[in-house]
Amino acid sequence: MQSWSRPPIPRLSDSGLGSGPGLHVHDTARREVVPSTPEGAARLYVCGITPYDATHLGHANTYLAFDLLQRVWLDQGLDVHYTQNVTDVDDPLLERATATGIDWVQLAERETQLFREDMTALRILPPEHYVGAVESIPLVVDLVKRLEKTGAVYKVDDDLYFEVRSAAGFGSVSGLDTETMLKIFPERGGDPDRLGKRDPLDCLLWQAERPGEPAWDTELGRGRPGWHIECSAIALHHLGTGFDVQGGGSDLVFPHHEMSAAEAESATGEPFARAYVHAGMVGYEGEKMSKSKGNLVLVSKLRAEGRDPMAIRLALLAHHYREDWEWFGDAIEAAETRLATWRAAADRSTGPSGAELVEQLRAALANDLDAPAALKVVDAWSASTGKDAEGPATMRTAVDALLGIEL
Repeated sequence: MQSWSRPPIPRLSDSGLGSGPGLHVHDTARREVVPSTPEGAARLYVCGITPYDATHLGHANTYLAFDLLQRVWLDQGLDVHYTQNVTDVDDPLLERATATGIDWVQLAERETQLFREDMTALRILPPEHYVGAVESIPLVVDLVKRLEKTGAVYKVDDDLYFEVRSAAGFGSVSGLDTETMLKIFPERGGDPDRLGKRDPLDCLLWQAERPGEPAWDTELGRGRPGWHIECSAIALHHLGTGFDVQGGGSDLVFPHHEMSAAEAESATGEPFARAYVHAGMVGYEGEKMSKSKGNLVLVSKLRAEGRDPMAIRLALLAHHYREDWEWFGDAIEAAETRLATWRAAADRSTGPSGAELVEQLRAALANDLDAPAALKVVDAWSASTGKDAEGPATMRTAVDALLGIEL
């Protein structure tokens, strides 16, 4: 599947400013901020969209968080291998296609393309491998066959399920007890009440063909992948075991990331990811912003209204990536004012020390991607005067390289 275009990223080291410090980031599995220490190239997997509706600010908030993470790694001088999936066949997509009378393939292609356009406008760094669920079916089949050899796979009717308790580390990602898991599981695509399952939490690996639904002929029979195994298979194929960061929104901690890790680790006998990093939820009018609730603030709609994508990006950066927060309409106006102030400061002939600005920005972002602190650093620089003739140019470069804001 085609990714989107990569924005140019200036290198601060080319201006004699060296490289950034090591990143510390919050690991959900360890419940604390830990150092990120990639061995060689940094490897990142972020769960992608199910393309049945346009990009909302909750999506943008998540992908911006991992854009920042990559920028910190790149500023350290690391190469970054980034993979993201697209769940281009799944129940919510098929249900939306049926409800709207649109072919499910056309719906997925349309919304995926709009997502690409939104990501390009926001200058979000694209994945090296952008992989759809449909094209990953051979990878899924291979992984299920590996799991079958461990004895962790069983049939319910013609569907294949994964026995989650066969994974020694099951529950370690989310830290949830069984009672809480059972409460959340049906809310997020699980089927705890299905007859024939060995454990209510066991998850679907392969769904046999249903009347009127898409299916593919494979060694597992005619059908389609389950949700969690899709990401397990794609990540293992493109990044291998023990990759540096598994990322996504906090609503994916359980069951999605818990199940994906359990499946992968059962098949390989090795850790799936070294850290699990999650972005907070964005609310609107007192509720989580989501497609199912129909209370979306769409990036494409804001762009159609003439809002500068850099202002949209700044409005998101005003919140820490792990924070749950609520969108209010005046946030975009405040971001536009901030953007105008920064651009005026970057156009000055002199300014405060550019080197000090870079040092402070790097320190803020290395501390668990503290974007709000980084914005305050640039605000303070923009409100000050100085005699550094290179200051404005350095500020412009640093804001682009580290925050992705094009001035």
